[in-house]
Parts: sequence; structure tokens; C-alpha cells
Amino acid sequence: MVTPPFSPLDKAARIRAMKGAGQQIAALTAYDYPTARLLEESGVDLILVGDSLGMVVLGFPDTTSVTMEHMVHHTAAARRGARDAFLVADLPFGACETTELALAASHRLIEAGADAVKIEGARDAEIRGIVAAGIPLMAHLGMLPQRVREEGGYRIKGRTDGEADALLAQARAVEAAGAFAVVLELVEADTAARITRETAIPTIGIGSGTACDGQILVTHDLIGLLPWFRPRFARPEADVAQHIRAAVAAFRDRTAREAGPAQN
Repeated sequence: MVTPPFSPLDKAARIRAMKGAGQQIAALTAYDYPTARLLEESGVDLILVGDSLGMVVLGFPDTTSVTMEHMVHHTAAARRGARDAFLVADLPFGACETTELALAASHRLIEAGADAVKIEGARDAEIRGIVAAGIPLMAHLGMLPQRVREEGGYRIKGRTDGEADALLAQARAVEAAGAFAVVLELVEADTAARITRETAIPTIGIGSGTACDGQILVTHDLIGLLPWFRPRFARPEADVAQHIRAAVAAFRDRTAREAGPAQN
């Protein structure tokens, strides 16, 4: 677990160094105080306040409805729970149309408590501008949830030689721009392995096979808190939804049993 006096840049350097040391990176999402606190106490390497909160917390159909206000609110809540852990926050849809907008949005997330930000796509100019301002940045390539509507759904990337070459070029570009790590989402496993071998920054996979330098999951998927939807690549370690149902049923029954006689 990362503890003071580590600065955000120190924390990012530690994650980057894990690749050279052959240490796997374990990353999970948190959007609130108790979850972030539990993740920090459990020793996770990186906590992401992801814009996936739009779907798993706010009930939106995808991430494109998540605003900067949502991200600032949930980043602050997560930081109150995880006081020392490496906390990364997503730059939401529409926040990175120019370098100036991306930098302003990044500063807002840092002020809310994030140590670093994550940006979707090979936005080299925006990455360079954010990194030049002293803000650690994690890139995100492969399937980009913020583009799900224009792409018409989620699909595996990097299946053809052309796609694989393009993804590798993008990974090299974000590395050169200053990203300390890159998330690979829904990238064909062999392509993800190739990117992992041929880049110096850590790859953190989600649905991209097991050859990446680390893995990230939505915590709700890990603990079985969303029984209505489960990604095919997610392997739950618990069934929290069933425990909640059982606890509520027990409370309901206990309340009925312990109720006093009706008063006239």
C-alpha cells in the first residue's frame, strides 16, 4: 500500500517500475468513501474513479452521460476513503476536445483529490500538455467506452494485422507523450501481449487476456454486486448481491416478528 510521503509523481513512478520488476499490477474501481477505503485497506495497487460509474452507480446506459460534475463529486468521495492510495480519475466524455479543455478538466480532478488522470484514445497533444503540467497520466486504448455509440457497441480490437499494428503504434505514441501506463480494454490477447512486450510502460488489461502487466476490473463485477449484467471476462470472487437480498429479507422477517401487538 502506498503511504506518505509519496507524491503523485512518486506513485506513478512506482507503478511504472513494477513492470521492470516483474510485479503484476492489481487495479480496481471505486466511486465512494467505503469502497475506496476498503480497497486501500486491502492493498490494491491503484484505484480508478472510472466513468463506468455512469452505468454501475448512476444507471446510465453507457459512459457518455457522465459529466465533470459527476467525476469531481465521486473523486472527492473516493479520496476521503482512500487517503494515501494511488487514486486515478477518468477524464469524462467531452472534456478533452482541446488541450486547453483537457488540462482544465485535469486540474479540477486533481483539486478534487486525484493523484493522476486517465484519458481515452491516442490524444498525444492532450497527453503532452497534461504531463507537462506535472500531472501523471494513464492512457486508455483498445475499446473506448466513450465512443460506444458511434461504434455501435462493444467489440474486441486488434484482431487483424492492421488493427494490431495501429494499436501498437498508438501505445508507442502515448508512451512517448509521457503516459506512465496504458489500459488495454477488449484487445485481442495476442495483440495485448505484443504491446506489452514492445512498450516500456505497463499495460493494464481488462478483457485483454492474461499477458498484460496488470489487470483492472470494475469492483462491482469482482464482488458480484450487479447480477443483472456480468462481462464475459469478469470472474466474480463473491456474490454480494445475494448477501444483500438475504440480509434485507432477514431484516424484514425480524421486523415482523419483533413488532409489538397492534395498539387501538
